[in-house]
Amino acid sequence: MTLKDKRSADIEIILSKYPTKRSAVMPLLYLAQEEYGYCSDEAIREVADLTALDPTEVKSVVGFYTMFFEEKTGQYVIEVCDDLPCALKGADAFVHHCERKLGVRAGQTTPDGKFTLRTVMCIAACDRAPVAQVNREYRYSLTPDGFDKMVDELKGTV
Repeated sequence: MTLKDKRSADIEIILSKYPTKRSAVMPLLYLAQEEYGYCSDEAIREVADLTALDPTEVKSVVGFYTMFFEEKTGQYVIEVCDDLPCALKGADAFVHHCERKLGVRAGQTTPDGKFTLRTVMCIAACDRAPVAQVNREYRYSLTPDGFDKMVDELKGTV
C-alpha cells in the first residue's frame, strides 16, 4: 500500500497549500517519514511521483536536511547539538553522558528500537545549550540529570 493509498486526504491538504507541487516536497517528505519511520528509497520515489520531480531531486532534499532520515531510526530520535557554541557550553561531555545513559554511541539506535542518538550542527538555540531535539521538539538547558529523567519518562519508567 502506497503513501497515496494510506494518506490521500493528508496529501491533498498539503498540496492545496502550495502554488506548485514542487513547493510541497518537504511537507510530503515529513508525511512519508511519519508514515514509514524514515525516507526510504521507495518513499522518495513516491514523493517524487506526487510532485512530478525526479527521485534524484527529492533525494537531494533528504540528504541536505538533517531532519530527514535515510535509514530506520528509533521511536524517539534525540539530536544533540555539538556545534561550536554548544561545545563551549559543554556539549561534548553532555553527548558522552547521553551515550552512557542510552548504551549506544551517537549515530546508533538502542537495541530495543526505542532511541536513536544523533549529533547535529546548530539547531538555533545556542543560548540555551546544551540543547537537543526529541522528534523535533526542543529540550533546552539540559543537564545530565534532566536528560536521564527525560529518557526515563520516554521509556515510561517514571
